[in-house]
Amino acid sequence: MLNDDYTPMEFVVMVLQQHFHHDIDAATQIMLKIHHEGRAVCGVYTRDVAATKVELVLAAARRAGHPLQCILEVA
Repeated sequence: MLNDDYTPMEFVVMVLQQHFHHDIDAATQIMLKIHHEGRAVCGVYTRDVAATKVELVLAAARRAGHPLQCILEVA
């Protein structure tokens, strides 16, 4: 997930909990890493699962009117 100057931190935490199944503490730590470092890994999945999660996150951000970006990186 990538940082931007507009998406509320609370929304990022909610997305991390709902779509990546992190608890509140882990979601908060990941959100802070995104905020401070510009990006963070939200999870490691097979390519198909990761692509679906990216699309779900982008759709949720669009519905909420936020420019949040989530990308898939292949290792």
